[in-house]
Amino acid sequence: MIPIVGIGAGLVSALLFSVVITGSPLAALLYSAAPLPIFIASLGWNHRSGLFATVAGALAVAVALAPTGGIAFALIIGLPAWWIAYLALLARGDTEGRVEWYPLGNLLLWIAATAALATVGSALVMTTDYETYRSVIARMIENLLGEMVRGKLIALPADIQVKELADSLAPAVPLGIGASFVTTITANLWLAARTVKMSDRLPRPWPFIPSTTLPRQALLLLIAGAFVATTGGFIGVAAMAFVGALLAAFMFSGLATLHDISRGRAWRMPMLISVYVALVVMQALLTPLLAIAGVIDTLLGLRRQAALPPPPTRS
Repeated sequence: MIPIVGIGAGLVSALLFSVVITGSPLAALLYSAAPLPIFIASLGWNHRSGLFATVAGALAVAVALAPTGGIAFALIIGLPAWWIAYLALLARGDTEGRVEWYPLGNLLLWIAATAALATVGSALVMTTDYETYRSVIARMIENLLGEMVRGKLIALPADIQVKELADSLAPAVPLGIGASFVTTITANLWLAARTVKMSDRLPRPWPFIPSTTLPRQALLLLIAGAFVATTGGFIGVAAMAFVGALLAAFMFSGLATLHDISRGRAWRMPMLISVYVALVVMQALLTPLLAIAGVIDTLLGLRRQAALPPPPTRS
């Protein structure tokens, strides 16, 4: 049963991954859901289903598109989804028979680390020469900025050339890729877990998500990543992606903080509605603020002082 489920999930995931070549907005949305079948198979039918799905999906993409496409599928979609699902179901028991499941904060930290590895892995699939990679990224940014200027979506000062701006922005692209990977993988993990729970196949009890907080080691990793990101090369790409991924993880932690400390307050619902609306219309402003809230919570333990005790865990 496990191989059949895994192979089926891998083929569906490969299809969602492959439609991105059409370039349509719908294709981009479907591409972002590519990890979902692998998550569902791994959470509901054992993590080995995720490995079967990864292999089946990579082979399908390699045959249908190109061998490098199969490698990209495995590095960007298959292996990250399998590994995160595997960690999500890790548990250990004590002498009194109590079970401790893998903490959500540590899981979020692993998602950030996986984002960095997937980012640099996808870059190496493209080319093993860093200067070629950087020139390709700069050219993509230049084309995008050129279209935006021609469409009058943005206006650049007269003394700034599109090519120069693209060259200066290119090193920061992995930052955005890492952050977007964390958002995508976290959303797919949550949706897969809810789906599997509805079918009563989720092995672990549903966790209290608002209690999610990153371990303090994440702060040291953020500082170290920012330092290494200045070194350049593919190591710098991985470090820059890790910084972006960690900032996105802290953003989720900050959002969890708001959910946690507002429990039982009369202003909870209006505040949360305002925050989520602002995330849509003012994402560039609110996301850094939430990340700062997550950093402060990890550093000072705000929720230990302001939040109510978590509710009892339910299976």
